[in-house]
Amino acid sequence: MAARAPKLTVVIPCFNEEQRLPRTIERIEAYLGSRGDSYELILVDDGSSDSTRKVMDQAAAGNAAVCIVALPRNRGKGRALAEGVRASRGDLVLVTDADLSTPIEELVKLDGALVGGAGVAIGSRSIKGSRVELSQPIYRVAMGKAFNVLVQIVLLPGIWDTQCGFKLFRGDIARDVFEGLTTDGFGYDPEVLYLAKKKGVRIAEVPVRWRNSAPTKVMAIRSSVDMFWHVLRIRFSRR
Repeated sequence: MAARAPKLTVVIPCFNEEQRLPRTIERIEAYLGSRGDSYELILVDDGSSDSTRKVMDQAAAGNAAVCIVALPRNRGKGRALAEGVRASRGDLVLVTDADLSTPIEELVKLDGALVGGAGVAIGSRSIKGSRVELSQPIYRVAMGKAFNVLVQIVLLPGIWDTQCGFKLFRGDIARDVFEGLTTDGFGYDPEVLYLAKKKGVRIAEVPVRWRNSAPTKVMAIRSSVDMFWHVLRIRFSRR
């Protein structure tokens, strides 16, 4: 008899996160444990070269709810998330970053949006009610705003922040849209949301708390050029 699916799956992509990951796992386990709902925590090792996998193995040994997905080489955040979501079983799927720039406690806000009928709820730093407690450097803020304008014009009018790494999906929707993902790197967010939108899924943008966490693996110029290119590619290849 198959095990009953958990209420929630949390998927975290990890590339060389040996320093931040232990604290992140501890916070997530404490919070989800206090909620009382069943959950699974999927840690995706995106070809790390440090001791990230050792941290994951220790977490899995101490908690049966922790699962590990390992990529043989570094593929990028989008691909790591796609593989993690593919392995998910939860009625709901939360994708979040290893640095927890958006605290796990903000999950309750996204839960409320799905209860209200949305199929996807995305954390936002750019709408009324959001709170940025520690901002990125000014040049990254400016680049982010420019990228968001492009995304609104080309793909997702009305959505102000696609790049906040805190998104909750109905489980069936998550597995469907991530299966169709073609963007391996940091530009995965607009494609996933665009795929959901094309399927008629309601997307709710929810104000959250956010705090910049250094260091970042986003390379300002290279990553930005890649993300702009992927947005254009998505628009003109997925009509």
